[in-house]
Amino acid sequence: MRQATGEIEIRTRGKRLYEFTREIERWLDGQGMRTGLLTVFCRHTSASLVIQENADPDVQADLAAHFERAIPENGPYAHTIEGADDMPAHICSALTGVNLSIPLIGGRLALGEWQGIYLFEHRRSPHVRIVALHLMGE
Repeated sequence: MRQATGEIEIRTRGKRLYEFTREIERWLDGQGMRTGLLTVFCRHTSASLVIQENADPDVQADLAAHFERAIPENGPYAHTIEGADDMPAHICSALTGVNLSIPLIGGRLALGEWQGIYLFEHRRSPHVRIVALHLMGE
């Protein structure tokens, strides 16, 4: 059994989903493993990770719009020191999660045909997000 770790930097430009499946696949290609388990971990509390459809961009737009309606910026939040979008971002992150586990089978991620891996940015302003990768396998 071997292990490998790495990081991917994602530059966001505001609230939306950013697919980075290809970046993960490029990193995996350099590891030389055929079977294992990949953990993907977002190192932030106001962004999250999701596996979602990557064929129709309307899916990502609808998902982001749903969160906007369900968790409005003008809610009665006590935590407001970092701006009106910060506490709603923390709530969105708590609901969607900051880590994913994806099997590696035959050297490929075991994603479905229309699945992609996304960083879900919940803040309005641009950010540099770091996603940690940990692969255990052979």
